[in-house]
Amino acid sequence: MRLYHAPASPFVRKVMILLHEAGAVDRVTLVPASGTPLDPGTMPVDRNPLGKIPALERDDGPTLYDSRVICRYLDETLQAGLYPASPHLWETLVLEATADGIADAAVLMRYEVFVRPGASRSPEWVEGQWAKIDRALTAIEGRWTGHLAGPVDMGQIALGAALGYLDFRHATRDWRGTRPKLAAWWAAFLQRPSMQATQPA
Repeated sequence: MRLYHAPASPFVRKVMILLHEAGAVDRVTLVPASGTPLDPGTMPVDRNPLGKIPALERDDGPTLYDSRVICRYLDETLQAGLYPASPHLWETLVLEATADGIADAAVLMRYEVFVRPGASRSPEWVEGQWAKIDRALTAIEGRWTGHLAGPVDMGQIALGAALGYLDFRHATRDWRGTRPKLAAWWAAFLQRPSMQATQPA
């Protein structure tokens, strides 16, 4: 399998954390890819017409894309057990979707500064994206700490990748200040070997 990859992407990192947790990093060849919505660069547009990563090229079928699709495929293929059976599955999927939404909003904030010329930037739009992140983090602090205390699953992994991206690209935003339980969980989760091995640089 070949994974189109950029280490700074929270969605790529989520896939890489899964591979480390499953002890299967050597099962995948990493192919560097980079680009933006304005210039796809080396993004695998012939394999993912949306021009996004991660994209997982398989030997036995079409390329998979969207990190949630890839993670479900790898979890099943590698028998990693990171998606629990029902009824707990739905909690894991909702937490994963919430974490992916945080990451998506954070990436859009980054694009607004990195891609748009200064005169075209909208501070209000950036703050609107941060408002989504802020609401989601508050919801996790209030409703999900019991789930975070349970066995490691893809919801936790997605959240780890999203929080890592916030610290990497938006370090001036103090998301920890009013969320002590989430901050404590993150400090402990960050020590996992899979998280240490996948830190963006």
